[in-house]
Amino acid sequence: MTEIVKGQQLLYLSKADVVGLGVSRQTILDKVLQALVEHGNKRYEMPAKIGVHPYEDVFFHAMPAYLPEMNLVGAKWIECYPRNPREFGLPQTTGLLCLNDVETGVPTCVMDSSWLTAVRTPAVTVLMAKKLHPDAKKFGMFGAGVQGREHVLFAAEYLDQLDEIVVYDRFPEVAEKMVAQIQGSVDTPIRVGNSVEEVVKECEVLSSATFIVREPQSFAKDEWVSAGQTIIPCDLNTFWAPEISHRADAYIVDSTDEHDLFVEMGYYPAGSPTITAETGEVLAGLKPGRVGSDQLIVNSNIGMAVCDMAVASAIHDAALTRGVGVTLEL
Repeated sequence: MTEIVKGQQLLYLSKADVVGLGVSRQTILDKVLQALVEHGNKRYEMPAKIGVHPYEDVFFHAMPAYLPEMNLVGAKWIECYPRNPREFGLPQTTGLLCLNDVETGVPTCVMDSSWLTAVRTPAVTVLMAKKLHPDAKKFGMFGAGVQGREHVLFAAEYLDQLDEIVVYDRFPEVAEKMVAQIQGSVDTPIRVGNSVEEVVKECEVLSSATFIVREPQSFAKDEWVSAGQTIIPCDLNTFWAPEISHRADAYIVDSTDEHDLFVEMGYYPAGSPTITAETGEVLAGLKPGRVGSDQLIVNSNIGMAVCDMAVASAIHDAALTRGVGVTLEL
C-alpha cells in the first residue's frame, strides 16, 4: 500500500503503470455509469471543453470536472493528432490527467490518460447500446484504431445478444490486423467489412471512432440508414451524413453544453439537430431513450471529463492498493 503525504507528495502513474494495473472492463463500466447518472441528475460541475488547434486536423482539450457525490475533482489535458501513427510512429492521442483532493485542493495523482480515454469512450457506447438496443445481433464499428479496438472488446463482453461484430477501416490492413489479434480472445465472431455501405446496411447498432474535422465527410450516406437502427458516433459530425442526425427520431448527446460549443465552433455547418436528451438522463431513467422498435436513434458522445475522473479514481485506488507508481515531491 502506497502512502502519499497530502500536500507534500503526489503519485505519478505512467502509461505502463496504468495499463499494468489491469482495471477490469466491468469496473470501468460501473464507474462510467455512476458518473453518467450523476451527470444526468445535474450533480456535477463541468465547463464545456476549451481547446486550442495548432493545425486544422488536430486539437488540444482542457477538461476539468467536479463530482460532489463521488468526492472527485480533477482535470485532463489531452490532444489528438491523427497523423501521428503513420508520420511519426506515435499514438494519435496522448495526454495527462490530474486528480486533486476535494477538501484541500492539493494534487494527489498525475497519470497518463491515453488508456483511460481509450476505455471510457467505448464504455459509454456500450452502456447506451445496451440501453437503446439490448436485442441487437450485429454491432458495426468504423475505425480500427485504439478506440475501435476497445469498442470491439467492450461490445463482445457486454452486449450479450450479439451474433457478430463487423469492423471497417479505411486502411483494410489495419482492420485485418486488429481482428486477427483479438478474435481468439472473445466469444463473439468478428470479421472485417467490405465497405461502409455494407456495414451500415447490415448492423442494427453502429459506432464510429475515426477522426474529427469541422467539415462533415459523410462517409456513411443517409440512404443507407434505415428505421430502427441505433447510431452512436464518437467523432462528432465527421463520419455520418448530417441528414441522418437531422431526421433521427431521437438525437441524444452526452453534454448539451459541449455539443453547443462545437456547433458554435463550426463543426455542424448545417446547424444542430434537435436534442431530445442527454446520455446521462437516459441512463438515469429521467428521459426516454428508445420508445419504439422502428425509431432511428443517434447518440453522439463526444467524451466528458466526469467519466474521465470516475475511471481515474478507479485507477488511482488500484495503484495505491498495489503500490504501483512513483512518488514525487510537490
